[in-house]
Amino acid sequence: MMQRNTFIVVLIFLIFFVISFLTNILGPIIPDIVQSFDLSIGLAGFLPFSFFVAYGIMSIPAGLLVEKYGEKVILLSAFLLAFIGAFLFAIVPSFTVALLSLFIIGIGMAMLQVVINPLLRVSGGESRFAFNSVLGQLFFGGASFLSPMLYSYLVLNVHTGSADFPFTLLDGLVPSDLKWVSLYWVFAVIALLMVLVIAFVRFPKVELQDDERMDVGKSFTELSSNKYVWLFFLGIFAYVGTEQGIANWISQFLQMYHGVDPATQGASVISSFWGLLTVGCFLGLVLLRIFDSRQVLVFFTTGATLSLLAALYGSVEVALYAFPMTGFFASVMYSVIFSLALNSVPQHHGTFSGILCAGIAGGAVVPLIIGGLAELVGLQTAMLFLLVTLGYILSIGIWARPLVKNDTVKSLKDLF
Repeated sequence: MMQRNTFIVVLIFLIFFVISFLTNILGPIIPDIVQSFDLSIGLAGFLPFSFFVAYGIMSIPAGLLVEKYGEKVILLSAFLLAFIGAFLFAIVPSFTVALLSLFIIGIGMAMLQVVINPLLRVSGGESRFAFNSVLGQLFFGGASFLSPMLYSYLVLNVHTGSADFPFTLLDGLVPSDLKWVSLYWVFAVIALLMVLVIAFVRFPKVELQDDERMDVGKSFTELSSNKYVWLFFLGIFAYVGTEQGIANWISQFLQMYHGVDPATQGASVISSFWGLLTVGCFLGLVLLRIFDSRQVLVFFTTGATLSLLAALYGSVEVALYAFPMTGFFASVMYSVIFSLALNSVPQHHGTFSGILCAGIAGGAVVPLIIGGLAELVGLQTAMLFLLVTLGYILSIGIWARPLVKNDTVKSLKDLF
């Protein structure tokens, strides 16, 4: 029994990895999509919109589907959707198909997000849930760090006459002027492999706890009347909008204003952005043992704001370091906002979590707004819209009044 559970914990970490791998690749490839399909910046903003709007649509229904059909069916369905979306775009690479493909993949990723945490709690044991959750985030961050590198590797090797596998295969599948489409063949294979693996795995029965259960009846009605529910929903909306608003436009910005090659240095900067975001999570864990979470949120949000301004108005050398630093300072925002939110209402945490997860749709809206504004005032000025979302996140550190504060240590010996 223990061995089976350990295998499932490892499988869940792999799912964390795949979710991130498919989710955070848009930033590096947006310049290629713009160039390949001759898009305006405004139209390019619809790419992340198509992906992340799926979260807003699917987060709450996915919670209800898990309770009705169970974890295995939802996991299989999610990866099957991811396969269909990636395969569809791989065989018909066009802008219209890209929008449909990203929406289908986004639906699948939203379904996965709902399943994995309760499954991780049961498979790994409640006593190790906090540790395993952090480890899961490490896998998530690692995939975001590695996926831009895979993009660079593929683009630099496809259609170069390489006799190595898989390039001989990809050369026959991918148009020579659309090398980056090779990524979607890789995604399709990964998603199909996950379908096959999950099909043969027996999962433990998950009894949802009260704070994991979704109720769109009485609980939702009660929460809807609490203004703090919607203020924290906007907090998650603003955070994911900020994260994706930066990540999705970094490479395009560096290419437009500094002539940086998106396939090499641009991808490297995005990789560093996600890498530092992951590193910052662990520093944040330590700081949250020492300081009130609201103080940590204010400090990190101020750092992110200053880094963003430096990236937008500094030299190319400054931008190459300042953009990744925005990732470092953004690292603690999601977990702090989420915990402040749940600690601000006494009950219905499962339904509240579903509402908060729907706020991930901010990743759809903010990059779209930046793209639209860029048509009017240029990308550099358009990215100043992120000061609005960062300003809102900063305000949470001021007005939040949690019923339960985070535990802080009284001396260094109690830190760990």
